[in-house]
Amino acid sequence: MSDLKLTILYDNIAGDPGLKADWGFAALVEYGGHTLLFDTGANGSYLLDNMRQLGVNPQSIEAVILSHEHGDHTGGLKALLATGVKPTVYMPATFPFLLKKQVRDKTQLVEVTDAVEIIPGVHITRPVGYITEEALVVETRDGVVVITGCAHPGAAEMVRQAQLVVDGKIGYLIGGFHYYQTAQDKLPSIIAEIRQLGVEKILPSHCTGDAAIALFRNEYGKNFIEGGVGTKLTIAAE
Repeated sequence: MSDLKLTILYDNIAGDPGLKADWGFAALVEYGGHTLLFDTGANGSYLLDNMRQLGVNPQSIEAVILSHEHGDHTGGLKALLATGVKPTVYMPATFPFLLKKQVRDKTQLVEVTDAVEIIPGVHITRPVGYITEEALVVETRDGVVVITGCAHPGAAEMVRQAQLVVDGKIGYLIGGFHYYQTAQDKLPSIIAEIRQLGVEKILPSHCTGDAAIALFRNEYGKNFIEGGVGTKLTIAAE
């Protein structure tokens, strides 16, 4: 197995003061000699500026995985493709026709209807939910890493979908969990369910919400990882 290097390129949670924070999410995934982009944030100029600040060359991106169709996850794609890079773009087959056409006019599109391994050790889950969403699943020696955009079907459900794809412990759950509008009295049971699924370490970001993040921080202690734009995480192969 390879090292996994993850860099949050776009997030509304402030991090590196030299980077722009804005509502949305994008994460660079480097694994096995490949460079992937999970989601693209809302604003293409912000995405590209943050990439420049972090020394990320758009031409290095081989694939873009879009978690779901909302603009805070897809809005940066047009600007990225305008740089001339031609990654393979993966999106749920339920995406709007116009967005699919815009991608096809520039590069290769893969419409995801079921779980798929896009490179050895990196998978996309089956798209699920009323707001159809897919997660990225990466195999590491420190467990399975699950990366979500907003987890509209529920963070626990995204973990369950990952467990259908790859056997083994869930080492990390990373990304937006969409609890910022959830009633606070419901959060403890939600967090307990994620614990029961065996998630060992957690990095909640984007739309998770301050109250939920605080509860995750308290629950996970030293296994809680602070998120925000510019956050870098390396999960080393042993």
